[in-house]
Amino acid sequence: MEYYLFLDETGDHGLSYIDRNFPIFLLCGCVVSSEELLCINKQVNNLKTKYFQTTEVILHSREIRKCEGSFQILFDLDLKKNFYEDLNSILAHSNYSLIGSAIHKERHIKRYGKWASNPYTLSLSFVLERIIYLMDSVGTGNTVNILVEQRGKKEDSHLLSHFNSVLDSGTFYISSTRLKKGIKSFRFHHKRENIIGLQIADLCAYPLARHILNPKEPYIPFKLIENKIYSDCKTGQTIGWGLKIFP
Repeated sequence: MEYYLFLDETGDHGLSYIDRNFPIFLLCGCVVSSEELLCINKQVNNLKTKYFQTTEVILHSREIRKCEGSFQILFDLDLKKNFYEDLNSILAHSNYSLIGSAIHKERHIKRYGKWASNPYTLSLSFVLERIIYLMDSVGTGNTVNILVEQRGKKEDSHLLSHFNSVLDSGTFYISSTRLKKGIKSFRFHHKRENIIGLQIADLCAYPLARHILNPKEPYIPFKLIENKIYSDCKTGQTIGWGLKIFP
């Protein structure tokens, strides 16, 4: 079986500035099989056609929350209610898994000082380890294609260099051989390409981050996707499995 890992982030990855209201960086991965991806694409396109009369609208978490751009139609409260019901149904009932890696930037700096790693590349390493574990859990011979949203030429070049380094050297827990066997491709895509898997990752990233910042808060968007987080099949534990919080 061929799988896809769609990666998107929330929060600022730089270490020179820490937002006291959002002091973490989180990289979110949405993992879906090629078969299930066809179903999700169809459902999301049907939703877009229903509310926007086109499939070209890009679902973006921040714009939806703030009713910006194409989502100004959500100022109509009745329409907004129906839209969220349909979108939430897709997120809650579609068959996909989530992997999230969150870096508490202030703790990271205090512990490692000038040796603190870039939160984005560090998170990518954690996600790569977990995608191999997840692939192992669903059977043998499975491969994954990794799709990342473009951020900028310099940033993408740095991330690709780190990916290749991890692929060649492995990590403390996963050998280079296992990584090369399990990962089929690693590609960047622009937001305008309208890749639905990347949009699902974007929609899930903020709820994951908000749960990490306020775990006792009953946040409905997180509850919708909570059971999608990759977990220990015996205990149901997600922390350390599909959800890595560092340090």
